[in-house]
Amino acid sequence: MAPDHPPTSDADLRERTVGEAPPHEAPIALAEYDPRWPGRFAGEAERIRRALGPVRVEHVGSTSVPGLCAKPVLDVLLVVADSAAERDYVPALEAAGYALRIREPDWFEHRMLTRADPAVNLHVFSAGAAEIDRMLRFRDRLRAHDADRDAYARAKRDLARRTWRHVQHYAEAKTAVVEEILDRAGE
Repeated sequence: MAPDHPPTSDADLRERTVGEAPPHEAPIALAEYDPRWPGRFAGEAERIRRALGPVRVEHVGSTSVPGLCAKPVLDVLLVVADSAAERDYVPALEAAGYALRIREPDWFEHRMLTRADPAVNLHVFSAGAAEIDRMLRFRDRLRAHDADRDAYARAKRDLARRTWRHVQHYAEAKTAVVEEILDRAGE
């Protein structure tokens, strides 16, 4: 989110959240990189493929970048034919232990399901959604360029110290540094 945009309102968060959206009202807890995260992702990818069959699953977010601090929550990208067609994948994922938490029809028909153990945010997009390439380009840039990874880590640590009404507001506050890094990646 650009600095001149207000954070997402409580009403907007309630509208896109499935179930309760209690305020966070705290700093963000970051953990140093854990070398077990790739193995945990592999387990989640297998769980998802057992539920849905052969689908594209990618490890994204900070836990996918060796050496980068992160909230200790795996971000997983799932690509389906049509993310708006929840009946085609949500029941199988719910049976596998995930819960639908976010529905964003105005943002690439994004859906997010979560799981508690291990902590997972499963981001679902339709094949061809521009956000897929953007997420992967950002991950790959951080993996390949230590200076960008370190700049992102500094920004995350600085922002994490603040008290955030919602975790989404922390994510939005990182937008400027993300955009700078993506610009260097050739977006």
